[in-house]
Amino acid sequence: MSVDVDALLAMTVEKGIPLEKLINSIEQTVTEGYAELPDAMPQGRAVLNRQNGEILIHVPQFNEEGIYTETITHMPDGFDSKIKSIVRKVLKEKMRAQNDAGIVAEFTGNVGDIISGIVQQGRDSSIIYVDLGKVEGKIPQNEQVPTEKYKHGDRIKAYVVDVRQGEKGPEVTLSRTHPMFVKMLFNLEVPELKDRTVEIVGVSREPGQRSKVSVRSNRAGVSPKGALIGPMGARSKAVTDELNGEKIDIVDFSEDPRVYVASALAPARVTSVDVVDLEAKSAKVIVPDFQLSLAIGKDGQNVRLAVKLTGWRMDIHPDNPVERLLKPSDIAKAQAAAELAEASAAEELRLSAESE
Repeated sequence: MSVDVDALLAMTVEKGIPLEKLINSIEQTVTEGYAELPDAMPQGRAVLNRQNGEILIHVPQFNEEGIYTETITHMPDGFDSKIKSIVRKVLKEKMRAQNDAGIVAEFTGNVGDIISGIVQQGRDSSIIYVDLGKVEGKIPQNEQVPTEKYKHGDRIKAYVVDVRQGEKGPEVTLSRTHPMFVKMLFNLEVPELKDRTVEIVGVSREPGQRSKVSVRSNRAGVSPKGALIGPMGARSKAVTDELNGEKIDIVDFSEDPRVYVASALAPARVTSVDVVDLEAKSAKVIVPDFQLSLAIGKDGQNVRLAVKLTGWRMDIHPDNPVERLLKPSDIAKAQAAAELAEASAAEELRLSAESE
């Protein structure tokens, strides 16, 4: 059995595979195949001639005292054809592995970015498969927005979470729920973000329902909120449309925690914010009586997102002492929501630290 060495060399140059590494793989695999034969001789190993490409099984010989005397060749009947099959398999696997490595390297550069593709009919209905061209990505159930439904052939955007080499080839994990998905969607729409005139400082999100985005300007005279909203609200609308109607609150970031906390509770209007414990990041927030429900939000959503965005615990109270007595349930709900948000934010930070 002979291998075309020139063709082998040309393939290694084209695919970027070291020639010696490929030859060693062929020799190792043929040796393993030979060892499985019932009439295989001890210590037999395959050797590929680098000049003419011939593959032979070399078997060392020893005398009665265990001293090496010579090397003979051994080729069992029918093994020559099996070598051909082995060589084809090795070449195919190496080419596939090299191709997969190239795909992984290419898509690894997209981690943390947005990519678009076509929804495919998958084997598992709980997973959304997306044709990305060279590879098929997937959106696991935990990265899907429950309210979103996609059909075969739909074009969608998704956030690239992870790229790795799996047992069956490259695996690209996508997300529609990641908070950074919102940030990267704005990056596509807002030129001021690309040139860093405006910067998104933080994002908190409950996928499919509401997001809060805090922004600041790095250039005097530029409105960060105006940049994200865009002319006639076109930029923010484009992001909302991609998120299938998810509401987005754009708020101003501030180094002053009192100002930042007040902004984060938008669209509620805040009367005052007092820092209770700077180290523990705890603040007491006073809002007008009629703004209490808005500040808390449905099921505590508004205050929960504000806590996640700012990292500050918020104890919300109405500004009317009488109303404060008449609405203890609302106050308890606000406090409970703030505590829950604080615990959730801490857990997210812990998981983030562990992943790093």
